[in-house]
Amino acid sequence: MRTSDEIFGHHLEAFGAGNLEEILLDYDENSVMVYGEKVWHGVSGARAFFEMWLTDLLPEGSDFNVIDEVSSPDMMYITWTAESVKYVFDYGTDTFVFKGDKIWRQTVATHHRAKA
Repeated sequence: MRTSDEIFGHHLEAFGAGNLEEILLDYDENSVMVYGEKVWHGVSGARAFFEMWLTDLLPEGSDFNVIDEVSSPDMMYITWTAESVKYVFDYGTDTFVFKGDKIWRQTVATHHRAKA
């Protein structure tokens, strides 16, 4: 079974490459993602969640920088900044909770603005 660091490493690599199908390998039907006031469930929810990120917010080629990461055997917390064609993310956080070999829960919070 993969460690939390291995699961996160795979997730970050797939996200950076804009590879949706590879991202989805880290989720299952019990996964829940939360961003803003919306909640996504399962693999179909993960697909919609990451389509939003990869097509609008942070498409492939965006500048994404992890500031800090803290991990435990079943959890990872990261802070980050990013810039895409449309947005500047002054600050973002993600919390990942792992169960088995999958991302069981993920929360995202950002402070971002549209580019003028």
